[in-house]
Amino acid sequence: MTQTTTPAPAPVEVATPHPWRRRGLRLLRGLSVLALFDTLLQAALAGLFITGDVGLLDWHAANASVLALLVALEAIAAFLMWRPGRGPIGPFLLAAGLLLLVGVQQALGHSRMLGGHVPLGMAIFGIGAALTYWSFSSTYEEGTK
Repeated sequence: MTQTTTPAPAPVEVATPHPWRRRGLRLLRGLSVLALFDTLLQAALAGLFITGDVGLLDWHAANASVLALLVALEAIAAFLMWRPGRGPIGPFLLAAGLLLLVGVQQALGHSRMLGGHVPLGMAIFGIGAALTYWSFSSTYEEGTK
């Protein structure tokens, strides 16, 4: 009597995410929350300036530089998650677009073109909120798509 053996199934490989994907996502989460709060602070400073506290215009202008720095760091974190981390490109495109819009927003503010400055501020907040939502709802940290 011959004995037949069935071959053992091949081991299942579990996809582990690249370390830069995890690091980039963690950075993106923290920076996107900071940038979103700073965007809200910008709106509050603008509202207080419009209601008559003229001194807050200088704070609003100074905080615009802080927001630009936070968004630039956010774009770097999204880039690290995308390229070396082999993650999705979408968050990087959102962050890079947000960086561009913040630059345009600063130019509009310096030239006192409020007709474009105020609506663009609302768009910046919306895109920032979308990026923050994505970063916290993403499963890319665990290695799944």
